[in-house]
Amino acid sequence: MKVSITSGKSEGPTKLNAFDNALLDAGIGNVNLIKVSSIIPANARVVRLPALEIGSTVNCVLSHSISDSRGDLISAAIAVALSDNIGCVAENSGINKDPEIIREDAISMVEYMMKRRGEKIKNLIVEEINHKVKECGAVVAALVYL
Repeated sequence: MKVSITSGKSEGPTKLNAFDNALLDAGIGNVNLIKVSSIIPANARVVRLPALEIGSTVNCVLSHSISDSRGDLISAAIAVALSDNIGCVAENSGINKDPEIIREDAISMVEYMMKRRGEKIKNLIVEEINHKVKECGAVVAALVYL
């Protein structure tokens, strides 16, 4: 199995439009996303996000934040931990929170998930995105199953 990690940010006239635009910015806006829990099978490879077939159904772990309050700092993060036997994904997001705390909390959660499973992390990948809202903004970070 292959997975990709991506993120995007954007503005729009409404929260829905801002979210849709952030998905487009991340390269996952023209597919139907199905949110799944946070497990990656053994031997999965992390690859660059390919062009996805328009209208296809795609499983993902999705973190997002949306605000229509000018000046808000919105953040989303995905932390991915891989071992020889399994991978885990943790997502975190927030509004007007320190982006470093958003990131560190995602890492802490995925490290705990792996420890609970008795797995040693071989590779840790973090994708994070932040945006200062102008009118109505959204951020997304996702792990996409290909």
